[in-house]
Amino acid sequence: MSQFWLYFRLGLEHVLDWNAYDHILFLIVLVAAYSFHTWKRVLWLVTIFTLGHTISLFLSVYEIVIVDSTWVEFLIPLTILITAVF
Repeated sequence: MSQFWLYFRLGLEHVLDWNAYDHILFLIVLVAAYSFHTWKRVLWLVTIFTLGHTISLFLSVYEIVIVDSTWVEFLIPLTILITAVF
């Protein structure tokens, strides 16, 4: 259980880091259209985002998928913009 809390804390530090503000922006864009009464949808969106991010980190760390970081840095704000427009 101590490893769970270690990785939970590391995940929080990663998402809440000022250098990783794109995570917070993306989550805000995802949930902006929902009210408090639709909290289940928001919870699902945040969970799916977290799982997708975890899978992408896993694939990159183990070099299963290798993508040039310049493309990633370009696509992050693009996906935030497309999500906001949608």
